[in-house]
Amino acid sequence: MSTSAAFTITDASIYLGDGQWTLGDLQVRDGRVAAIGSSLGDDGSTRIAAAGASLLPGFQDAHVHPEHGGAGLLGVDLATVHDVAAYQRLLAEYASAHPDESVISGYGWYGDLFESGMPQAAVLDEVIADRPVVINGHDGHSMWCNTAALRAAGISATTPDPYGGRIVRDADGQPTGTLLDAAMDLVVRLRPAKSQAVVKDALLAAQQRLASVGVTAWADAMVGVSELGPDPFNAYRELEQEGLLHAHVSLGLWWDRARGLEQIDEFVERRAQLADHRLLRAGTIKIMQDGMVENHTASMLEPYADAGDAGQGASFIAPDELDEISRRLDALGFDIHYHACGDRAVRECLDAVGAVRAAGGGAGRRHQIAHLDVVSRTDLPRFAELDVSANIQMLWARRDKEMIERKLPQLGAARELDQFPFASLRRAGARLAAGSDWPVSDPNPLWAIHTGMLRTAPSADVHAIGDEALTHPLERQEGLDFTDALDAYLTGAAYVNRLDERGRITVGAPADLVLFDADLRQTPDLSQVAVRRTYVDGVEVYQAD
Repeated sequence: MSTSAAFTITDASIYLGDGQWTLGDLQVRDGRVAAIGSSLGDDGSTRIAAAGASLLPGFQDAHVHPEHGGAGLLGVDLATVHDVAAYQRLLAEYASAHPDESVISGYGWYGDLFESGMPQAAVLDEVIADRPVVINGHDGHSMWCNTAALRAAGISATTPDPYGGRIVRDADGQPTGTLLDAAMDLVVRLRPAKSQAVVKDALLAAQQRLASVGVTAWADAMVGVSELGPDPFNAYRELEQEGLLHAHVSLGLWWDRARGLEQIDEFVERRAQLADHRLLRAGTIKIMQDGMVENHTASMLEPYADAGDAGQGASFIAPDELDEISRRLDALGFDIHYHACGDRAVRECLDAVGAVRAAGGGAGRRHQIAHLDVVSRTDLPRFAELDVSANIQMLWARRDKEMIERKLPQLGAARELDQFPFASLRRAGARLAAGSDWPVSDPNPLWAIHTGMLRTAPSADVHAIGDEALTHPLERQEGLDFTDALDAYLTGAAYVNRLDERGRITVGAPADLVLFDADLRQTPDLSQVAVRRTYVDGVEVYQAD
């Protein structure tokens, strides 16, 4: 990372954080904010004219998967389109250009393009039949395989569903080509192991993408070997040592639900390895308690409305075991980052923190629950009572085709009211922290803030499919105020990432900054605003062409 230079940004609409704006100039020296004021004198430094555009603290993403997102940018990236024929074209082109790859891998398909949200192996077979194809869904909980992949993995009608996963089957019990959650492990071994160099390249590609949308710090929500890919821990360390990492990163150490309490010793060791690192910390453990609503794998208090034999979904960790895990981790000083989409999983995670508090723990910890697709009204006040941050993915809260045709019928009309209850959480006193979950959804915070406020999709989103996506809000009463949505990506995310001084602009604070090409307060569609420059510790890490 290059040395910070002195510079002054003039005539900016500056968001200081916590709802406070000011108009004027901002000077940076030695990597920190040196002065904020009206018509600051010329100190001889470089001057950058904002021309009234907004200047914000650098965004922090509180839940993202950079290795997976970066790998998609470097491989078969289906997230750039929303059409089955386009998927086939991209895959065929990639396979033709890479004849020596024994397995074709990629990510980014959307379930709303397929019957029941589950793609068929036959669609892949039409374009690639001579070698295995394994494509992760954009949601991170599903995998699309061709027949060659199913055959190579030994998956047949007699293969049992693994614990915490499901092989999607037809009426005769034959696998159709979609694997859910832990069932993805059955084909992961087909992929050639990624070298450290490949993992580093993916992280660098992700870093550039995130900087381009103003993200200067993030929480990696899957650091460890998982069904989605390799462990990026050492790749992060090497990038920092080589001076190639410029973002501040909180590593969410992955809880392997196939193992037990013995893995905690490994977490303690990893945390110690980063004790003297400037950009990296490993004080958070990521625990996945359920899957996702769209696949009937989210854990619900009541059966799915269209469940059939799908019931209420399943919790991945028994509640009493989750309580014990949480007490042990809390006692050792770890923050816990829970994944919970269904209302039962949310309650079980809150109960686990309640068990920590009952045992006298929790002091100084920054526990959080991510996703919160559905939250029971009775559990809303417990976030504030237990001091649990609500880690929200605002871009999901819109009436696109996938929501209308796939998700809402599963929830039923009554539970739609409890879906992504951002404003209700805020009114109940919850601290909001925002994350993109990229590559599940786009990493641009402005897109998410647009949807978090209006509960409609941003116009620039290629996946905003359906007649109601841009015009009909999803439960408009749950929309946030502009500054509350902003602060979720600033002070809220900084809190859970333990990077508090980077979530606001104050004199003396680190100069993590993002300069836009327009005034955010005067722009009706935030998705049309672009980043001009991004700085970390006063160093420019992105500049628009």
